[in-house]
Amino acid sequence: MIGLDTNILIRYVLRDDEKQFQSASQLIEGKDTIIISLLTLQESEWVLRACAKLDKLQIITLFKALLETYNVTIQSEDVFEQALLSFENGSADFSDCLMVAQYRHIGCEKMVTFDKNAAKVDGVILLA
Repeated sequence: MIGLDTNILIRYVLRDDEKQFQSASQLIEGKDTIIISLLTLQESEWVLRACAKLDKLQIITLFKALLETYNVTIQSEDVFEQALLSFENGSADFSDCLMVAQYRHIGCEKMVTFDKNAAKVDGVILLA
């Protein structure tokens, strides 16, 4: 099993450097099982949104494709899927959705925040 750094996933997705894309492609499309951590996915979402200027739908589509890739395993896939669902159906950032999903997974009833946008996610309370 091989873990991916964010930059490998980004080069593969964006294909903005042909040499690095070819290397990433050979690795990802090879025979080895690839695991992608939640942190890598969180960083990737930020890069895709903030730097590559992909919109929310493009990011969701890309993340769903990763879930369907035969040799790719997502760390805590159930947590990731819950975060992706919240992100798709709400207005909070992916990072907020991922935090809430992780907290739920470890048994927390609520997440408390000062972020008004994050507080729109079910299970989040705005601290005044």
